[in-house]
Amino acid sequence: MEDNSPQPNGDILIQIVKMEMPYGKYKGTLIYRLPMFYLEWHKRTGFPKGKMGILLETIYEIKLNGLEDLLKPLIKK
Repeated sequence: MEDNSPQPNGDILIQIVKMEMPYGKYKGTLIYRLPMFYLEWHKRTGFPKGKMGILLETIYEIKLNGLEDLLKPLIKK
């Protein structure tokens, strides 16, 4: 039996720790350093479409569930 469930994409986590916010009040801030209230605002109003929305929604879920330690090995690289 083949497992067709979505698999985690490690590239997304790497982008979260290396990519800066490209616009707005937090322009230049690394995605993983965005404050939770900002991510909650996006959750309420809708995450942007495309890659940026995926990154913001992923870091929101990571922070919401207290999983920031998953990023530590990537941050140190």
